[in-house]
Amino acid sequence: MIKATSIPDPDKIEIRLPALVARQPIGDLYVSTVDASTIEKITYFDVRRVIQQERDIERYLGIQRPLNEGRLKDLFSFVNFLDATFPTSVIVALDGDYATFDAQTSSIILSNCREGESEPSIPIREVGKVIDGQHRIRSLAALNEGKDFDIIVTFFVGSDVSDQSYVFATVNLEQTKVNKSLAYDLYDLARTRSPLKTCHNIAVAFDNTEGNPFYKRIKRLGVATPGRDNTETITQSTFVNGLVPYISASPKEDRDMLLRGRTPAKVAGKDLEKMPLRNLFLDEEDVKIGRIYEAYFSAVSVRWKEAWEYEGTGIMLARTNGYRAFSSVFGRIYRKITGPGSLVSQEAFKREFDKVDLSWDDFNTERFPPGSSGESLLRRTLLQSIFLE
Repeated sequence: MIKATSIPDPDKIEIRLPALVARQPIGDLYVSTVDASTIEKITYFDVRRVIQQERDIERYLGIQRPLNEGRLKDLFSFVNFLDATFPTSVIVALDGDYATFDAQTSSIILSNCREGESEPSIPIREVGKVIDGQHRIRSLAALNEGKDFDIIVTFFVGSDVSDQSYVFATVNLEQTKVNKSLAYDLYDLARTRSPLKTCHNIAVAFDNTEGNPFYKRIKRLGVATPGRDNTETITQSTFVNGLVPYISASPKEDRDMLLRGRTPAKVAGKDLEKMPLRNLFLDEEDVKIGRIYEAYFSAVSVRWKEAWEYEGTGIMLARTNGYRAFSSVFGRIYRKITGPGSLVSQEAFKREFDKVDLSWDDFNTERFPPGSSGESLLRRTLLQSIFLE
């Protein structure tokens, strides 16, 4: 909830939460697990504002960012997934006048009354200000009725605004984000099938199979593999992002359904045109998906062999932009040759690429510049050559 008013509650409210003390240089922290309805009841979001004071000093009156509606929409679906989890804690600053720690019972006591008073002086929802985690807390409003969801909360008690701003900056600016390729690699440990796991497995198989056009070319964890002498030209996340749209429009929702023991519906018509490999995935024909995608890029590597094998700088075919451009037109070329789900030979794909009037050295970064402009230009060139003969 966003703070809007300070009208006190009509009656006294007291909430006890089990908590452990964590002693850190900044001061004592209190770690607790709080159920969804309670965390919504005791917190508000003070959107970050800046005011001008003497000598143009900018002082934070709040430290939380505005809600990102796109992220919130994703989380509204996520919280009801069978394996939904928020494993890291949200951070909440408690007003020291309305929160105390009881060492004997190891609990935080929250109230809308100051200690020793019986009349409420604030609403209970203004006891805690969210420092980090507003999206997670807000998303719990979409939780299906009757579903349990406790979240881990780190409480600061009686901290001032400068401490809160410091914590916010530390959490949001200094922590390293998880590398996407590492995240995709972790899908290998998943308990069930999913579109991302299938694409991950295909990437690993291609990278490990001699004779495959991607043999030893994929950065498995987003960083170079020792001993490969700069042969890895695309990351695993780039590879997966190029393939997964032909299997699923919503990989996370598919995974959730499969985890629940339900099979997503097969597609037909325009949906099958967009995702020509989807029904193969649902039939667990992952090997067939790999064979089709391998034939496609084998044709690319044969048609422009010198460019594909070029290890210097300045040629983009086997790098991120080249891969993304070719993967973006894969579906249309595949459907031009055959029906969804059918195997296609390398030779059939190559016959389509023979219509493209580009020599190997045309894939230079002057003609196709780095960034989205070069990728888009190559994509248009391929489509015009193959479909506007």
